[in-house]
Amino acid sequence: MAIKTVEWRNGSVVMVDQRLLPNREVYRVYRDYREVADGIRTMVVRGAPAIGVAAAMGLALGARTLRGRTHATGFERLCKVFAATRPTAVNLFWAIERMRRVYQQNRQRSLDTICTLLEREALAMHEEDVAANRAMGRFGAELLPRTVTVLTHCNAGALATAGYGTALGVIRAAREAGKRVSVIACETRPFLQGARLTAWELMHDRIPVTLITDNMAAHFMARGEIDCVVVGADRVAANGDVANKIGTYAHAVVARRHGIPFYVAAPTSTVDLACKDGSGIPIEERPRDEVTHVLGQRIAPKGVKVHNPAFDVTPASLVTAIVTEVGVARAPYRGALRRLVRRQEPERAGAARRASGARR
Repeated sequence: MAIKTVEWRNGSVVMVDQRLLPNREVYRVYRDYREVADGIRTMVVRGAPAIGVAAAMGLALGARTLRGRTHATGFERLCKVFAATRPTAVNLFWAIERMRRVYQQNRQRSLDTICTLLEREALAMHEEDVAANRAMGRFGAELLPRTVTVLTHCNAGALATAGYGTALGVIRAAREAGKRVSVIACETRPFLQGARLTAWELMHDRIPVTLITDNMAAHFMARGEIDCVVVGADRVAANGDVANKIGTYAHAVVARRHGIPFYVAAPTSTVDLACKDGSGIPIEERPRDEVTHVLGQRIAPKGVKVHNPAFDVTPASLVTAIVTEVGVARAPYRGALRRLVRRQEPERAGAARRASGARR
């Protein structure tokens, strides 16, 4: 897609305001790290991989405010600001830790050098994410039949990543491979990422898409009109339990009832081996007005009690396969995911060494 989700431009972080799509295409230019953090918190940018890249760029921006001998304390303060933005997407914490490692390895160097290295690391994450999504797409496309109707939930496309997408990356890659793919997109209440973003992305790429409300999915599965489900993830636990946008669990249950494959597309940076199962995944509670209002219009009585968890956890037992940029994991997931993450670690280390050499 021509649209840029998040990018570094002339020393600023630029993000398309996804709250306004598809009606308005507005780019926010942030020159202060606190503005970037607020953009993550308020969902100017959303999607686990995109959040990670945005946070890395925000830290690179914030590093320019560090001064004198206290810059170590200052950098940790920056990390805490970004860590407090959204709790569920593990890519956020993965990106923070990666930037922290660059800082710690170079903390004895000049602040100008540290800032340059942090900026380059953030740009490397951006490039790596696009490459990972394309690789993930190729692996996932092999799982789809020649003619297929895919159900997807929320938005796991170019807008949720640095580009190309995870779940939508699988769909794009299948189309590029010559397969006949059509998509049924759930609206994804309450933030309407499916209606506003996924439908818009797919129409932009001329991929056939039909929009439905979330509670219609079971109906179409029962009628045999859905061949598989492909979703993204914000965190994958070591045992294969998957946190994704609220409503995903229900689709997985119904898919199992009807013998429909349920695939998760997520980079290895989304796999949290330190989290043994889904019970350890923090679930973000979003503001109540996201439920009581739609596009600024109140739809519920004032004072009504509201729960608004942004994510739910799909048990590994309902997941057919997890597609990553280095291969496809199948049950038992604990060993399969660990092997894929370990396979990716040398590649990342090699890329870091090459980048470090280029920086010198």
